[in-house]
Amino acid sequence: MSARKRSQFDLFGSTPGEFPPAQGRVLPATVDPESQSLREQLPMSLYLGTSSWAFPGWAGTVYREPYPSSVLSRDGLRAYAQHPLLRTVGVDRTFYAPIGASAFAAYADTVPADFRFLVKAHAALTTPKGMRVSGHSPDSDHFLDAEYAARHVIEPTMQGLGDKLGILLFQFPPMSLSRTRLEALPSQLTAFLSSLPRGVPFGVEVRTPELLGAAYAEALRAGGATHCFTVHPSMPSVHEQAAQLGASAWQHGPVAVRWMLRPDQQYEAAREAYAPFDQLSAPDLSSRAEVAALVAELAATQPRVIVIANNKAEGSAPLTLRELARLVASRGTR
Repeated sequence: MSARKRSQFDLFGSTPGEFPPAQGRVLPATVDPESQSLREQLPMSLYLGTSSWAFPGWAGTVYREPYPSSVLSRDGLRAYAQHPLLRTVGVDRTFYAPIGASAFAAYADTVPADFRFLVKAHAALTTPKGMRVSGHSPDSDHFLDAEYAARHVIEPTMQGLGDKLGILLFQFPPMSLSRTRLEALPSQLTAFLSSLPRGVPFGVEVRTPELLGAAYAEALRAGGATHCFTVHPSMPSVHEQAAQLGASAWQHGPVAVRWMLRPDQQYEAAREAYAPFDQLSAPDLSSRAEVAALVAELAATQPRVIVIANNKAEGSAPLTLRELARLVASRGTR
């Protein structure tokens, strides 16, 4: 069955295959022997990747040359996926507007059989109407609208990616809610998740610490989704997230860990300080150690653990992942 025709929802196994023939103008960087060695030491259930792939500053690390962002955006994914440590990538453009099955299929046809995508669901599903997030405000009220999610998000994603979908992520923004609305949200989330097609790997990321607790964990369990751990100034550490939620919040399928931003930084300031993202400008040793410990524990028990690093975490996402891989490999979890 071709990548364009996959419709099965049984996503928890795959058979690695030959890498697609090299095409396009973007060439990968020369393989780093240490990165290749690290990949062989990591658990097979662990997938490391970045939030996107269109960064000229990754020349020498991921790409052969500093290709323009526009060229990398269009043609860079094939070269990105040849890096030994990069077995997943985040698709963020879908957060701002849904894309069609053909666009997903083009991504799927570009990467090897054992590569997985983390796809963000449209922000309209997780943002109450009138609330702005990342400079964007949904123009229609589809907050927790299961029918809209199934038709415009899940169906094209599954048709295009098939078993290369790693996790479909519902990312909720920070929300200042009254106590009544905050207490009602877990039950709304349960109803939403329970109405979605079964067998799809769903993740949920929240940026409201007050939600972390038994009611939210039960909503995830009942809806067959998993908590997405995030390193972000709006949230407690990943260790504290795990302690507040308990294992029932991530035992129902693949788990995502997203390392976004230092606790003392903001996105715009980090972008200005770290560009062009070619070095570890601000190593975050505390977050690195916590993420490594969490990842090693998750990878020992979960079917798939997807770790997404952002350039704003330490300055260069691929280099952040190399350091993280060293820590995880040193634990001998394979």
